[in-house]
Amino acid sequence: MLRSLRCPIGQTPGFRWTHFRSSWLMMVLLLGMTGIGTSLASVVSAQDEVATVTEVAEVSDAGGDADLGVGYALDNAVLFLCAVLVLFMQAGFAMVEVGMNSAKNTVNILSKNVMDLSVGALLFFAVGFGLMYPTSYMSEADAEGVSKVFAFGGTGIYTTDDAARTFSPQTDWFFQAVFAATAATIVSGAVAGRMKFTSYLVYSAILTGLVYPISGYWKWGGGWINEMGFQDFAGSAVVHAVGGFAGLAGALFLGPRLGRYTPDGRSVPLPGHNVAFSALGVFILWVGWYGFNPGSQLAFQGTGDIDAVALIAVNTTLAAAAGAFIATFVGWGLFGKPDLTMSLNGALGGLVGITACCDAFTNSMSIVVGGIAGVLVVLAIVALDRLKIDDPVGAFPVHGVCGVWGCMAMGIFPNTHFEGMFEGFVTQSIGTLAICGWSFVTMSVVFGVLKAIGMLRVTPAEEHAGLDISEHGMHAYPSDAIHSGSAA
Repeated sequence: MLRSLRCPIGQTPGFRWTHFRSSWLMMVLLLGMTGIGTSLASVVSAQDEVATVTEVAEVSDAGGDADLGVGYALDNAVLFLCAVLVLFMQAGFAMVEVGMNSAKNTVNILSKNVMDLSVGALLFFAVGFGLMYPTSYMSEADAEGVSKVFAFGGTGIYTTDDAARTFSPQTDWFFQAVFAATAATIVSGAVAGRMKFTSYLVYSAILTGLVYPISGYWKWGGGWINEMGFQDFAGSAVVHAVGGFAGLAGALFLGPRLGRYTPDGRSVPLPGHNVAFSALGVFILWVGWYGFNPGSQLAFQGTGDIDAVALIAVNTTLAAAAGAFIATFVGWGLFGKPDLTMSLNGALGGLVGITACCDAFTNSMSIVVGGIAGVLVVLAIVALDRLKIDDPVGAFPVHGVCGVWGCMAMGIFPNTHFEGMFEGFVTQSIGTLAICGWSFVTMSVVFGVLKAIGMLRVTPAEEHAGLDISEHGMHAYPSDAIHSGSAA
């Protein structure tokens, strides 16, 4: 029975040296990057201290962690639970992508999502966190001693005697690591059905180990766009647009799936195999966003913080609802019937759009932000189709377009950071352009190199058979294995 799930009936999985060699080289590459990052921690000199992601609280000098009291425990416990919610968003992404794609690519999509979290955690541990927060938890004494610039573990920031902090470094790293994995997994849907698994691992490692940490440093690590006043509360640009524009680069270099467009340019829809999975995935993501946005408050003590968290949660809810509602009716008007996939992407677009500004807008303005995101999602999906850019799940419209919109909304409408209309428009434009450009250009180079050496896309025969069997040698559903065996 187990064999029927892994290969067609009557066929035995055979050993292929080329498969073994590519997977072995991939493992060596990832381990090498991890080792290099950890080694650099002991030799790279420390930089001038910059602001860390955590808010530093004034506490008594009388003792260590035991004297931090209930507030310290509360902040760590709540942030940990928020991080778990964000981690579980990986399940939501997996279900959305699986449902909107062919059944023959299910195993491949799930494998990519598992690897996004696995590779992302290891690379963010080894180099990413240090690049994003280069002097976090460093004291003046540390600057004269062993550098903590690059690595978190081993010689990195695994401990501290500084009582003036609100979070354990371990909790802080965990919360940031699941954000990095979220940015990486956005691309999976945009490249579904035609990208080699080994190349996807290369992409995932580079995005979580380099691309995302650098853009994150520019804003949240005290970098140049933060200094100029750029606002992105929980990552409309830093997380979502980074993933969205990386996905656009991947879709462009890969080209459309077989059969997606006729030779004369006519669009041929390739519907997913289970829209129920996609709906479940969106609900999981919606729930996970209550860790993503409210968790980014990073403080959960006192009436001020609790009021802020409640505002963020309500704004998140209203934006998602408005996005789904408006996208439904825009799609209805364009296509003649209400399209569930447009409703689902509208909800996600509203969530992405409000992520940058959920702390700064009123409830009513959050509805406006989410509603406009719902319009943009539908129009962007139609525009990509007209341009013959194949994005099976709408990753770029949701995360790229709405990520940009969320940051630009901060610079257009009055809020707690910019008091007048268009007051922050230039600042928000520069920061958003820098982040999106960094992701798109860097990942275009990566995808371009992979394409040039023949590693990017599977063969037409492998794509026709499905990546489950051609890349992984197994089926997601027993009925597929039986049918494949009968056909053989």
